[in-house]
Amino acid sequence: MPLLLPVLLAATLLAADPAPAVVHLTASEVAARTAGGDPLLLKSDRYKVMLSERLKGGEAEVHATDTDVFNILSGSAVFVTGGTVVGAKTTAPGETRGAGIEGGEVRTLAPGDVLVIPAGTPHWFKSVEGGCKYFVVKITS
Repeated sequence: MPLLLPVLLAATLLAADPAPAVVHLTASEVAARTAGGDPLLLKSDRYKVMLSERLKGGEAEVHATDTDVFNILSGSAVFVTGGTVVGAKTTAPGETRGAGIEGGEVRTLAPGDVLVIPAGTPHWFKSVEGGCKYFVVKITS
């Protein structure tokens, strides 16, 4: 696990919840929790912590109240932020999805990268090369 992740995780959790309980998940607990394909590690009213893996591109997303913090662990992806969601549909309260993004900033994500996506920002895994494993911290405002 990159050194930055524990610091980033602690800072985001403290910002989201001023009096959080201490949570320590050992490597074996993380492996056990995610072995069945469920990416959720921790959840509260103010944040979620997930270990996710993408094998291909996906839908564009916009979260009205969630800021996403990604830490790329392995693999790479072409990722787009900003722009306009193509075929935007509301899929749940405060959640919009679509086929892709027109415009926006294109980046290539690689191991060790950290990306902070503020609430309300369109974002999209356009393509993935050989799988992309990453931690996600979702902070609800």
